Amino acid sequence: MAKVDAKITPFFWYTSEAEEAAKLYVSLFPDSKVTSVTSMAADSPSGPAGAVKIVEFTLAGQHFQAMSAGHKEPFNHAISMVVNCEDQAEVDHYWTGFLNNGGKAVACGWLTDKFGISWQIVPVALTEMMKDKDRAKAKRVAEAMMSMVKFDIAGLKKAFDGN
Repeated sequence: MAKVDAKITPFFWYTSEAEEAAKLYVSLFPDSKVTSVTSMAADSPSGPAGAVKIVEFTLAGQHFQAMSAGHKEPFNHAISMVVNCEDQAEVDHYWTGFLNNGGKAVACGWLTDKFGISWQIVPVALTEMMKDKDRAKAKRVAEAMMSMVKFDIAGLKKAFDGN
């Protein structure tokens, strides 16, 4: 019996784009790869044998699965993937990577990829500033955050410092 890499694995159901989505995601994240693409060997409610594909992939060391299986409920922002970024260059990398591949900017660090998955591109510094014990600083940074589409760490820091 195969050993499972993780106790909990995020799973995405695409109409037909699971493999395409996995390839995009692994192109953006380091320590990432598509590990397998398997066609269902039996007929299923989603299609005949061979039509449904299960894609396994790893993003930044986290195991994921996806399925191409015909009609599905649309993705929405009720569940999103948070990408914790160490610096502005990393924020810019993911933001640009998703938008240049058909994604759409939303607000407050959120974007939707071309497949409908919601992503939050969040600087670690923002999380730290929001948790600061000085609630006036945290309020200023929260207000600055609410005015941004893509996060600008320098702008957040300026608000945090009261400048």
